[in-house]
Amino acid sequence: MGKITGFLDIERKEVGYEPVNERIVHFREFVVELTEDELRDQGARCMDCGIPYCQSGCPVNNIIPDWNDLVYRDDWKRASEVLHSTNNFPEFTGRICPAPCEASCTLNIEDNPVTIKSIEKNIAERAWKEGWVQPEIPRHRTGRSVAVVGSGPAGLACAQQLVRAGHYVSIYEKQDRSGGLLRYGIPDFKLDKMLIDRRMAQMKTEGVRFHSGTHVGVDIPVSYFLDNFDVMVLAGGSEEPRDIEVPGRNLNGVYFAMDFLRSNTRRVQGQSTADEEFISAEGKDVIVVGGGDTGSDCIGTSIRQGCRSVTQIEILSEPPEKEDKGLTWPNWPHKMRTSTSQAEGCKRIWDVKTQSIEGDDSGQVAALNCIKVAWDHADGQWKMRDIEGSELTLKADMVLLAMGFVHPVYKGLLETLGVDIDNRGNVKAGNRGANAYQTSLENVFVAGDMRRGQSLVVWAIHEGRQCARAVDIHLRGKSDLPL
Repeated sequence: MGKITGFLDIERKEVGYEPVNERIVHFREFVVELTEDELRDQGARCMDCGIPYCQSGCPVNNIIPDWNDLVYRDDWKRASEVLHSTNNFPEFTGRICPAPCEASCTLNIEDNPVTIKSIEKNIAERAWKEGWVQPEIPRHRTGRSVAVVGSGPAGLACAQQLVRAGHYVSIYEKQDRSGGLLRYGIPDFKLDKMLIDRRMAQMKTEGVRFHSGTHVGVDIPVSYFLDNFDVMVLAGGSEEPRDIEVPGRNLNGVYFAMDFLRSNTRRVQGQSTADEEFISAEGKDVIVVGGGDTGSDCIGTSIRQGCRSVTQIEILSEPPEKEDKGLTWPNWPHKMRTSTSQAEGCKRIWDVKTQSIEGDDSGQVAALNCIKVAWDHADGQWKMRDIEGSELTLKADMVLLAMGFVHPVYKGLLETLGVDIDNRGNVKAGNRGANAYQTSLENVFVAGDMRRGQSLVVWAIHEGRQCARAVDIHLRGKSDLPL
């Protein structure tokens, strides 16, 4: 693939970023892209490695070596066709996916993988610029109807595949605008919301109907969907946040991360109303509890709002600077990573457990009382213990809880439907065969985080596509949608 000696002749080159002092004063994307010639060179680095581990590392099984080669050969249109054959929304994943494909790249054995993510994003944007992305309107309609509940990446991917198969598809979203996690959970500086609107316009032309501001099970009874649609697809995500039960949890100034991020996104997009509470970090000492991507998004948002300081605490131990390739490759490695938001000015503390939250006389949060912990491995399990005498107090005017999500919200839709729940708290469904993605109710299917638990956007797209195929088979007895 690519240039035969490309991986020997050409060094990996990554994208650049606006300087920190320039990008933290706005909420726009700040990546400085490679030039077309540089991208062609990076595509040339893809080697004929025999077994393309990058494809198995990618949840949607992108045909990565093929479109790397096509970019090298300057056939961007064909590269776009190959890319879109496995991924409905490469402009999303090209921005926010952590790129497990690059971790699986054979060249990553020497820490020098192909810049797959950057090439993917630029193929997608080139396709939009050149007008190659067009609505794919089916020649025939099946007369069957599907209601998709949830407009995040799983719901959008499922809906687009089903409408292209000829079914009538309607998406229902409880928020005032569609997009789910993409719209309100990911800051604008990582994902411009214009990209969602652009895809929605394509999907509307293909025949998908969007119903925003409609909370299924609250605004419209669940029975309406069971009576008026042939199939119902649950794609509402994993929205129940993980909480901490410590003294002071209910003080003012302690928020779940998603409430904070949603509030900011609505303000940035000009959607907030006068009676809505705007959660601002301006002039405050912010503590982010949780070391994942959502916590990182809270850091970048707090800095752009003008916080005095931001500290991120993590209950787990600090990862190693470099992974052991012999043990991990081509799987996703556990190693130290620093996000662009963390690089903008954040203190990180590891092995820390919150014991209580202190407040002032007005009921406002004032400090976090913590203790250092150690992790011991015995009998095949990791066990945490407090380190005596290691207590510490962190000043805090705002505390953001970003410890992930435990399962879907049960109240309303799921309780009314009465679908089975698995032992992890997610909606139970088949994995493969005739009942793939089918819940305990015959005409109700489920996809994305609501089925598999909190995961990546790229996994949600994969689940949505696979669920669409399962629904298509259920309705027609066969499917031409890809596996």
